[in-house]
Amino acid sequence: MRRIFFGLLIAAVVFTFGCKEKKKENKLPRVAIAGLAIESSTFSPAQSGIEAFHARRGDEIFSYYPFMDDTAATRQRAEWFPTLRGHALPGGIVTREAYETLVGETLDRLKENMPYDGLFFDIHGAMSVVGLDDPEGDFIERIRKVIGDDVLISTSMDLHGNVTERLAHYSDMITCYRMAPHEDAIESKKRALTNLLDRLESGLGKPKYKAWIPVPILLPGEKTSTRIEPGKSLYAKVAPAAAREGVIDAAIWVGYAWADEPRNRAVVMAYGDDEEAVTKSAEELAQAFWDVREQFEFVAPVATLDECLDRAIAFKEKPFIISDMGDNPTAGGAGDVTWTLNEILKRKEFKKENGPSLIYASIPGPDLVAKAVEAGIGETVTGMVGALVDDRYCGPLELTGRVEAIKEGDRYAETEVVINIGSVDVIVTKKRKPYHHETDFTDLSLYPREADIVVVKIGYLVPELYNMRAGWLMALTPGGVDQDLERLGYKRIHRPMFPLDSDMADPDLSARLIPLADE
Repeated sequence: MRRIFFGLLIAAVVFTFGCKEKKKENKLPRVAIAGLAIESSTFSPAQSGIEAFHARRGDEIFSYYPFMDDTAATRQRAEWFPTLRGHALPGGIVTREAYETLVGETLDRLKENMPYDGLFFDIHGAMSVVGLDDPEGDFIERIRKVIGDDVLISTSMDLHGNVTERLAHYSDMITCYRMAPHEDAIESKKRALTNLLDRLESGLGKPKYKAWIPVPILLPGEKTSTRIEPGKSLYAKVAPAAAREGVIDAAIWVGYAWADEPRNRAVVMAYGDDEEAVTKSAEELAQAFWDVREQFEFVAPVATLDECLDRAIAFKEKPFIISDMGDNPTAGGAGDVTWTLNEILKRKEFKKENGPSLIYASIPGPDLVAKAVEAGIGETVTGMVGALVDDRYCGPLELTGRVEAIKEGDRYAETEVVINIGSVDVIVTKKRKPYHHETDFTDLSLYPREADIVVVKIGYLVPELYNMRAGWLMALTPGGVDQDLERLGYKRIHRPMFPLDSDMADPDLSARLIPLADE
């Protein structure tokens, strides 16, 4: 009897231990989420404060990602600890106070739920901060000091970001978009997160090898669109390179052209468990980029503003879209340069109401907005617009016109009004806002498909505008993201750099293996 009792006791202990071990094996990985994203032009006098980031905290961060809603399969694969994620419109350099506040809060939130198995680090890669040359590298290093070097970090980036050796070192896995315009942004973020979860679930952990290659090329996004050659064929090589046996992912970063910092240049990376395969993938992509460097051209014809307007006025189909490139707020421009609007309003063709219809999007002017709201639709108002931040090319303008529309509550603009002057409808905003979607116009009772000319502060056209265009020119206008890089006056980037030093010798494009974060 005693023997049976002890036998049952041992069986119970074994069963209990086995259940605990099984439960332990099935335990979901603990994964945190953090990141700050902005493109910051150091050639703009503007500065970006904390409010620009519209930071989300805790579970509200999930709303950034369609693949992370409550019922999504990805959401069920881990225990999640979202901390702070901020995403700002591109703009000027970030104030040190804003950066330290947001980073400090992120670190505090990370400390609350340690330990972690993984971290999804979702950034842009082109953030400039007063007094820092490599903010993303600084940010991830400070995160490592809190969560430890053994935590698996997967970094997701924009292809217009910059990758320093420090950022590559503290990231275990790192990738970026493969399309410009960024139609694959969500797909790329999901890939970065899926790679992280796959490595945690499989127990494989950190990839053994990371290859990093700086490529001395600095080009604006308007020349490197993947819609056209050579960008189209170049980026088509990324997926095959990433699919090579022993490679987890690979990426090409064009880099960000409108900041004067040593890190600003193109970079290629690959990572995985096979040293030879990782090295080969990175080196092939880097060489492919260098080989086509002289083939990059603007994604659309470029001209002076006057030439653009002449062509648009003579054009027979609607709409003819003109990109006001130099002050593009989605590349880092202040968004309030008045030079282009001033030149348009001086043209005799637009002085009368029966002239060519033109929509101008947009110019910040809180003074005129306040007066328009007070006066109401149909009334004539006079007020100042623009050049509160960037007055280097033209000062503030005094506009007098009829109020055609008023809309309040926009996330970025806060309040928008339409002011009609002759045959020009000017969208005036309380705060700067990009105009990328047809509803941005139709919500203001403006119909871009019916307008003769639409002038937008933008570079290459986003899909909705691109698909509606009948004609398109990109205007070489002044501003913080001037497309003529020679005029910017770089002083701190690595030289030689193509195309600034077009006769430079071929660079060393051999892969540099970056140590793991815990080495």
